[in-house]
Amino acid sequence: MADIEGVVTWAEIDLEAIRKNVRSFVRHVGSTVQVMAVVKANAYGHGAVPVARAALEAGATRLAVHRLTEGIELRQAGIDAPVLVMGYTPPTGADAFVQWNLTPSTITPEFAQALSASAAAQGKTMPVHVKVDTGMSRYGLLSAEVVPFLQAARALPGIRVEGLFTHFATADASDQTWVRQQIAEFDQVIAAIRNTGMDIPIIHAANSATTMKLPEAHYNAVRPGIAMYGMKPSSEWEPVFELHPALTLKSTVSRVRELPVGAGVSYGRTFVTGRPTTAALVPVGYGDGYHRILSNKGIVLVHGQRAPIIGRVCMDQFVIDVTGIPGVQQNDEVVLVGQQGAERVSAEEVGRLAGSINYEVTTGLLPRVVRKYRG
Repeated sequence: MADIEGVVTWAEIDLEAIRKNVRSFVRHVGSTVQVMAVVKANAYGHGAVPVARAALEAGATRLAVHRLTEGIELRQAGIDAPVLVMGYTPPTGADAFVQWNLTPSTITPEFAQALSASAAAQGKTMPVHVKVDTGMSRYGLLSAEVVPFLQAARALPGIRVEGLFTHFATADASDQTWVRQQIAEFDQVIAAIRNTGMDIPIIHAANSATTMKLPEAHYNAVRPGIAMYGMKPSSEWEPVFELHPALTLKSTVSRVRELPVGAGVSYGRTFVTGRPTTAALVPVGYGDGYHRILSNKGIVLVHGQRAPIIGRVCMDQFVIDVTGIPGVQQNDEVVLVGQQGAERVSAEEVGRLAGSINYEVTTGLLPRVVRKYRG
């Protein structure tokens, strides 16, 4: 029933769901706050270029990625909106930022100097954003380092400090105490910068969770990520507006057979049938990004009913028990993430079963999983 030009496993991406979620963020933050759509890691597995276009169509004004190569991919696709590269880039990448008109985040004098030299040589002035580490202990300048760094950067030709940002460690938690401490520290940095007479036009801090829960963290730009894809930003509280999941992961039944009592299923005989069992083979495995840890615990949908994975998930396939589901046959549709009939297996559920989170479920989908777009 589900054959797409011979493809047996694919992800359907609903771009209108992306647009609906972005529009909800635009309404939520109001007209004075920009929405910077985060499309790093191939748009959390959904496809960076189609998602970026959909987000911009829905009212996002900026895009954010983590690596230089991700920004170049967007530019090569003809996307000309401002693109912030949030992660570290060595000084050797400075020329590419100028060439592709991308906005770097910088916290080192070496990169700032390399960017300045490259920009000045080409007669350009490049915007940069500076990250403040207010409590993640990852990338970013400590609060006391920010003003001296900005003063040194402003003295360099070809550089314009356009943005200042931070990131929250516990944005998804019900207890917002630590987030509020980070906001207070970030506000102190902003005040110190303004006391020197410097003005930074774009200030941003809020991811999906903080955008939903804490208006004081909106500043004049927000960075929705996970919720833009219709997935919940927290397991501790419900979203403040409706989210529309954008990704459905599908496959097909490639074989159905009857197993007798005592049949071992897959590597290691970790599952042995205790009754006559109707088993269906599904051509998905960890080579597609469907994690091996879901062996003997994952759930999929067939004919609108839940079917458990039995035995180990292999690189390319796994087996499900369809004994209680009448009429299952070769080429029937299987849903691994998403809805089929009245039943749903959410990315959140798959993440829980895998001992992980919804982010990893979609971001982990590998390139051989064909993406099909609608909307």
